[in-house]
Amino acid sequence: MIAAEFGTGEAVMIATVLVLIMLSALIAAAETAITRISRSRAASLADQGLKRADMVVKIIGNFERSLNAVYFVALALQTVQAALTGVVAARLFGTWGVVVATVINVLIVFIIAEAAPKTWALQNTDRAALATAPLVVLCGRLFRHVADALIVVTNVILPGKGLVQGPFVTEEELIALMGEAAEASVIEEEERDLIESIIDFGDTVAREIMVPRTDMVSFEVDYQVADCVEIAILNGLSRFPVYHENVDDIVGIVYAKDLMRAERDKRQTDTVESLMRVPHFVPETKRVAELLREMQARKTHIAIVVDEYGGTAGLVTMEDLLEELVGDIADEFDQEVPAAETLPSGEVLVHDASINVDDLNDQFELSLPEGDWDSVGGLVFSQLGRVPAVGDVVEVEGYELSVHSVDGRRVGTVQIRAVEPAEASVE
Repeated sequence: MIAAEFGTGEAVMIATVLVLIMLSALIAAAETAITRISRSRAASLADQGLKRADMVVKIIGNFERSLNAVYFVALALQTVQAALTGVVAARLFGTWGVVVATVINVLIVFIIAEAAPKTWALQNTDRAALATAPLVVLCGRLFRHVADALIVVTNVILPGKGLVQGPFVTEEELIALMGEAAEASVIEEEERDLIESIIDFGDTVAREIMVPRTDMVSFEVDYQVADCVEIAILNGLSRFPVYHENVDDIVGIVYAKDLMRAERDKRQTDTVESLMRVPHFVPETKRVAELLREMQARKTHIAIVVDEYGGTAGLVTMEDLLEELVGDIADEFDQEVPAAETLPSGEVLVHDASINVDDLNDQFELSLPEGDWDSVGGLVFSQLGRVPAVGDVVEVEGYELSVHSVDGRRVGTVQIRAVEPAEASVE
């Protein structure tokens, strides 16, 4: 039922509402476009000489303030539009005006000014960025100071970086985005895995990927060349630590090629000390991304990892670092024995308990707990509180870990079975 006659005032307000809805649609498309287009893509558009591409490059170069100005304008348009819609609806429909205004704003305006333009901008990011660039630049010029003032207020409420460098994107959001892209066949599964590995690479430390000292093949300084050559051939390795009295006293690195060259030169009885090179030491907490750059700069393929007490914790090779990015690198001489596999029963059999817990969780979609340990063997040790023995069973957060084999004091094979959490008894 019409509560009042339709007059000039109502017509002007309806026309204003329509204009505001159109502007809101443009702002929504602009917001989506500038948050989706990358710096490299914007530069590529400029290289192609496309109209307004230079504007897009400047917008992305001043991304934070441009986006905050757009957010401010979008909120202002939506607020004014909603208020005018409510006033017109109240004049025309009386008490039913609130219901009519709500339906218009929730359904019609959402579709026209939010869902449709943002969907179009997602599907046509380049076109949307180029088309809305002048509007974004205008918003930045008119409301830059207002947006900056709101940023200051926000930074007071949220101490720290606040919105100065926002909006922020977390690693989890990037990984989720890569998963969606792979499902939509935008990128290959292998590309997604590589991107995820690169993201994880920055958070990995040397301790997580090193060869532990118990697995190191090393020589004492007074070993003879002939004996070292034989050991090198048996183990199929190319670089070996050299120690003085014990493995905690690493004094050098010897290359297999130097040993073989010395043997060819009839120097079989020389000691390995005469061939060793200066070792490179790194703490076990060193980030592997930094370590990779460091080893590249030093032109070395091996580093000795030391613990907080200065003792030898293990060693890291260039191959270990690359495998963290691209997966296992095997040659024709490597024996293909998986570190873990899924049994027909659905349980996971871990052949090598030194496998990293995070890697095992990712590979088999498990949720084993994280803590002061890195490996599955470390998890078993931590829960038992003693040296494990064959037959020991450990229960942790929905899983049962059974020790099938040990090598001395080292856990060998572990079988993992998912168990239902025990229900608390009610008296």
